[in-house]
Amino acid sequence: MTVARIDSHQHFWRLSRGDYDWMSPKLKAIYRDFEPNDLEPYLKSHQVSKTVAVQAAATVAETEYLLKLTKKNDWIVGVVGWVNMTSPDAIATLDRLKANPKLVGIRPMIQDIADPDWMLSPELTPVFRWLEKNRLAFDALVRPEHLKNLARLLDRHDDLNAVIDHGGKPNIRERQFDAWAEDIAYLANNTRACCKLSGLLTEASIDAGYHELSPYIDWLLKCFGPGKLIWGSDWPVLNLAADYSRWVVLCEQALAPLPAADQRKIWRDNAIAFYNLAI
Repeated sequence: MTVARIDSHQHFWRLSRGDYDWMSPKLKAIYRDFEPNDLEPYLKSHQVSKTVAVQAAATVAETEYLLKLTKKNDWIVGVVGWVNMTSPDAIATLDRLKANPKLVGIRPMIQDIADPDWMLSPELTPVFRWLEKNRLAFDALVRPEHLKNLARLLDRHDDLNAVIDHGGKPNIRERQFDAWAEDIAYLANNTRACCKLSGLLTEASIDAGYHELSPYIDWLLKCFGPGKLIWGSDWPVLNLAADYSRWVVLCEQALAPLPAADQRKIWRDNAIAFYNLAI
């Protein structure tokens, strides 16, 4: 099918900024600057007309860097940023950042937080209520061990516009499926959460292809359906496992059996609706 796709999940970084705590030279494939001119050729090759840039550093400064990139690159139609949700200044910071209409949500880096119960802390409640009131998104960067707590959080905040990043990051490399699948099904059936079809290649073995990923993609499709699944690339983190083109082709293969209207929802329409993108 031919449709102007939207990449709901990609990153930029400039190493000299110095706030990417998780980055190291050991990550050879991605240990360099990645900025808009690096991504544009892939977008043109794969009919991707717009993107949402997602935070990769736990600083407000990085969010401001991403928002500045939108001024010179009109195809970046949204930014999912970061704030210190436990700070007394969190709401004031959100109010300030929200003045830029390209801010569409926030993402705490839950997968890197030692306390698995962090998201349930009462001190975060004012920020979650602010997100609900202002209709900004909450990107849940979680692993399978966080999924039950995420369900509890979304039960508390049933009006929260939440999306599960990277399918909840199942451990495809070790073929761990059942517990992840059960928790994903619960979230899909009992909460308003959407889910991103992204990031799965980096959870698999380096030579993984459609055969290894299809049980996980098929389960996400079964649970969330075409109405709540949102495509994204996770570029350039994706480069740790493959490249942009390989991920697009794999997703085309997985989605090919769906009617054209359902494919369009996953490739484009759901991102617009979820992030309330001005397109």
